[in-house]
Amino acid sequence: MSKELVINSVSGEVEIALMENGQLVELHRDQGSNGFAVGDIFLGRVRKVLPSLNASFLDVGHERDAFLHYLDLGPHYRTQQQYVKRVMQGKEPVSDLGNFKREAEIDKKGKIKDEVSSSQLVMVQVAKEPISSKGPRLTAEVTLPGRYLVLVPFSEKVSLSGRIKGEQERTRLKRLMQSIRPPGFGIIVRTVAEEKGAADLHADLEDLVNRWGELHKRLKNAKPGKRVLGELNKTSAVLRDVLTADCTSIRVNDPVLADEVKTYLQTIAPDKEGVVSVSKDKDLFNTLSIHRQIKAAFSTQVNLKSGAYLIVEQTEAMHVIDINSGGRKAGAKDQEENALHTNLECVSEIARILRLRDMGGIICIDFIDMAKREHNKQLTDALKEAMQTDKAKHNILPPSRFGVVEMTRQRVRPVATIKTSEKCPTCSGTGAVQSSILVTDTIENSISYLVEGEGHRRLTIMLHPMVESYIKQGWLKSILKGWQKKYHIKIHVESNSSLELLEYHLYNQLGEELSV
Repeated sequence: MSKELVINSVSGEVEIALMENGQLVELHRDQGSNGFAVGDIFLGRVRKVLPSLNASFLDVGHERDAFLHYLDLGPHYRTQQQYVKRVMQGKEPVSDLGNFKREAEIDKKGKIKDEVSSSQLVMVQVAKEPISSKGPRLTAEVTLPGRYLVLVPFSEKVSLSGRIKGEQERTRLKRLMQSIRPPGFGIIVRTVAEEKGAADLHADLEDLVNRWGELHKRLKNAKPGKRVLGELNKTSAVLRDVLTADCTSIRVNDPVLADEVKTYLQTIAPDKEGVVSVSKDKDLFNTLSIHRQIKAAFSTQVNLKSGAYLIVEQTEAMHVIDINSGGRKAGAKDQEENALHTNLECVSEIARILRLRDMGGIICIDFIDMAKREHNKQLTDALKEAMQTDKAKHNILPPSRFGVVEMTRQRVRPVATIKTSEKCPTCSGTGAVQSSILVTDTIENSISYLVEGEGHRRLTIMLHPMVESYIKQGWLKSILKGWQKKYHIKIHVESNSSLELLEYHLYNQLGEELSV
């Protein structure tokens, strides 16, 4: 399987697509303004304690209070609290934890009111980003993730990813980590550390220890409700988490961003620096038809090549997916076999949709009913196998008597929502008809201003494909040629399927967007 990362910078927003064999499987967006990303560490102040929920609400600077449950305090909560207190009082001058006195671990079945009190300061980490009307979900068990390792302060344990199967490799990694583990820190070995040398793992560990030192330094002057240590930006975090040996290409359409990617790759995977290529395309997603894949995958109806289709809908309590055959499959002898073929065909697409949309919580999948028990088992096994590439924690139950498969999936960021409908070209979604909808007049007025007012001699116009076709061909004569002849300039026209029907953008010869 070949993987390709496409990093598209458009209008100040960075979109990141992970492609597997040319098919979109993950989509990330970095708007650069989200101050509550998963992994960010804050100094929070307890607003209120709710014994009935065994949880508390904290102020971390978000418009809504953040949620911290007792089970998310972590066994070393008391030790961490004592450490934070001493650092803020100036009594802990170094970040080293080797000689720091440990407190007793908290009881797993304890009560929140025994550990947390109102107005108390707590060092917490964002476990789930703000979603809808909910504030961030927090954990007090702070960890620092790296390329190969995760550093766990106040612990002595070395743990390995369950995806590392080889017993010999597990033994090697555990012995290596125990030999280089700094006192006072535990280590979790990530899947990508498999077969990596001691030098790479040691360098990653040193980087994490340095980040802990930075956290210690910032904690001295930390203010309640303020971020103490930020997670990497979205681009770097995606590179860290998805970059593997089978990643064959990283395409970027912004030279500055490409340099940042190369610089980061030098620290985590120097051998991958050569796979980065810079494109001059204004919208890489449009050039590579990723916008089309996005709209197809995020639509309520997701069509498959065979004619089968999925209906995907979200309610307040859960996500619901309905499978429809769209007709009889070739080679199917009866309804039972037709249902089996359709269900198995939809399994891989469902796994991709869940991962791509990052759907979480309770998910009910209404497969086509099958009478034979062996067919239902075959379906369950196929779904579990298809979900193996999904890093999010999930649990799948066998089909019920009605053919419904219930599953849960971990969600750490808001469900991605993509607009798959377009505004009415007549009223622009307002319900009121405009006095004129002649988009060509509007574009020509913009061209006139840029040529006669600002002296531009070469322009590029990006349009919806239908409008592009109309301007190039026209019903009577080419409008484009008329503009070029009238204003004595060279005009290049490009289409972008992600634009609204009457939306357009103008660029100069350097590819910089012009405002009119």
